[in-house]
Amino acid sequence: MATRRCQVFVSGLDAAIDVVGGKWKVLILWTLGQGTMRFGELKRALDGVSEKMLIQHLRELEQDEIVHREAHHGVPPKVEYSLTDVGGTLIEALRPLGDWGCAHKERLESLRAAEG
Repeated sequence: MATRRCQVFVSGLDAAIDVVGGKWKVLILWTLGQGTMRFGELKRALDGVSEKMLIQHLRELEQDEIVHREAHHGVPPKVEYSLTDVGGTLIEALRPLGDWGCAHKERLESLRAAEG
């Protein structure tokens, strides 16, 4: 069942969250920020992501022109994923969020450990 995606946004933040929303999208983008990867490489780099979820998120990111999918017809055939120029600008926007996470990671881990 396909998820209905927003067509009208109330703000720029709403548009950005629509693109990166989902447990794995930011991690997919961050990983592709390291360079072009084949599907299997990407799946191995994202420990815990299911094949179905990775495919779904990659398709959505491709539809939003954040990720480029390149199919190489050979033996064996291969598919590579990379960030588009727009995807590169999104990585730059996410970098301060990553910095915030690094600055608060230990505190958050302690809080999570105390919860359960």
